[in-house]
Amino acid sequence: MLRYGWFCRADGARLDEIMVVYMPAGRSYTGLDQVEIYCHGGSEAVRLLLDELLKSGARAAEPGEFTRLSFLNGRIDLTQAEAVAELIDAKTRASYEAAREHLSGAYAEHLNMLRNGLVEILAEIEAAIDHPEEDIAPDGGSGLTESLSNLMDHVKRLKESYDSGRILRDGFKIVIGGRPNAGKSTLFNLLLEQERAIVTDTPGTTRDYLSEWIEIDGVPVNLIDTAGLRIGGSKIERAGQDLARELISKCDLLIWIADLTRKNWPTELQTDLVSLAHARIVVVGNKIDIVTESRREQKKGQLADLLPISCLTGVGVAELSGRLITTIRESMPDLTSGLVVTSARHRQKLERTLKQMRRAGKLLKHGESPELIVFELQFAVAALDELTGRIYNDEILDRIFSKFCIGK
Repeated sequence: MLRYGWFCRADGARLDEIMVVYMPAGRSYTGLDQVEIYCHGGSEAVRLLLDELLKSGARAAEPGEFTRLSFLNGRIDLTQAEAVAELIDAKTRASYEAAREHLSGAYAEHLNMLRNGLVEILAEIEAAIDHPEEDIAPDGGSGLTESLSNLMDHVKRLKESYDSGRILRDGFKIVIGGRPNAGKSTLFNLLLEQERAIVTDTPGTTRDYLSEWIEIDGVPVNLIDTAGLRIGGSKIERAGQDLARELISKCDLLIWIADLTRKNWPTELQTDLVSLAHARIVVVGNKIDIVTESRREQKKGQLADLLPISCLTGVGVAELSGRLITTIRESMPDLTSGLVVTSARHRQKLERTLKQMRRAGKLLKHGESPELIVFELQFAVAALDELTGRIYNDEILDRIFSKFCIGK
């Protein structure tokens, strides 16, 4: 119930005109008795009310303490608690939708389904241990091997969803690379739609890297402009080149720019592509506004996948943006089911679960002792329990909730 009135000091002096909501235990965010006070938003009004509350025995909340209480009181599980922080930190539509689905409980329900499946297998094997006189074989016609295999497939797919799910949390990393003076910084500015990088005709201008965040098709994208790669250069330039190579090795997509005005650009490009074979790459040929049409068509035919653009006039940049969108969409998980892993902690627990299940599967297949199979499956169940919070310790909770903001 929402109540209206005045907030008064202990001596009766009025401080602010407010509204108050009382929420009884079981019907509040934390699951405990809870009161929320709505006052005027001026900083002095808030300070006066807080000072009075603290004098009366209240204390300031720790980061994430309300959500932590909600978890400890059983209103949500640990995956849903983590989803609260993900929802608050969401910077794009895609990351918001993933966090919302986790908070809804679809992900937690799937994990509980996997756990229940493992517990059923455990129960059947333990029955063989507890009642040896009935001669119940651990896999005697019961299809335990098949059941365990099906569960492992589910865990494996869930674990592998992190490869694309991490993009929602960490962003899709696109690196712009190429030889010096190919137009990397100009393209960087075009995609950002602002003059962020200094552009000159002097090769080797970019010594360090520039990094900015943009949104492409609802996905957070970390766009990085790197130093031009060539043999030689000053000590500072070479350091920038080493850093560029490191960034290229870790990116989700590389935009490699070739300068079409260079006489030997096809040969240089083929050499470059050999060293970049490990990267997911989009190759663009820049400065088509300078190259004659006949020469442009001739050169384009030398590399079928090359996308001709002009960073100066903007020709071809729309086509490049479309290709980036397509690549990002192909990398994104299906968010409709809510079954996507975005947390490295979750991936680690799922890897441990899968490892123990595989061990149990091998033992089961070779007819090993039921006690050994039970041992491995119990560890698998424990890993899932640590993921959802059925098993936890204060150190884990402190690490998770320390990332929350005050008041959540």
